[in-house]
Amino acid sequence: MKAIKFLLVGIFFGIVLVKSEAVSWYRIYEMFRFQSFHMYGIIGTAIASGILFLQISKKGYIKSIKGADIFVPKKDNGVTRYIIGGIIFGLGWALVGACPGPMYILLGTGVWSMLIVIGAAIAGTFLYGVLKSKLPH
Repeated sequence: MKAIKFLLVGIFFGIVLVKSEAVSWYRIYEMFRFQSFHMYGIIGTAIASGILFLQISKKGYIKSIKGADIFVPKKDNGVTRYIIGGIIFGLGWALVGACPGPMYILLGTGVWSMLIVIGAAIAGTFLYGVLKSKLPH
C-alpha cells in the first residue's frame, strides 16, 4: 500500500513538472543562456520550500513516515569537491537538457532518447562506485 502512495505522489510530481515546463529542454536552454527567469523561479521556490520544511522538521513539527524525528547529519567541509561536482552536474544538465529526476519524467512522456541518457547515468554512477576509493574526497 505504501508503494502505491509513493507512486501516486511521483506521478503527481511528474505532471506538475511537465505542466510547469520544468522538464522542457527549451526552458532549460533559456536558463543556461540567462534569457528567462522561469527556471530560476522554480529552482528558487524549491530551495525556499526545502529550507522552510527543514527548519520546521528541526523543531519537531514534521516527523518521518515512521514517526521518528528527522535528522540531517552535518556535511564535511570541502568547497572544492562541491564546486567540481556542481560544474560536472551543470555541464551534464546543459548537455542533456535534463537533470536526474526529469529524465524519468521525460521518458514517461515519450521522449525515448532518454533511455540513452538514463543508461549513461546508471553507467556513470556504477563507475563512480568503482572508482570512489581512488578519488580525492
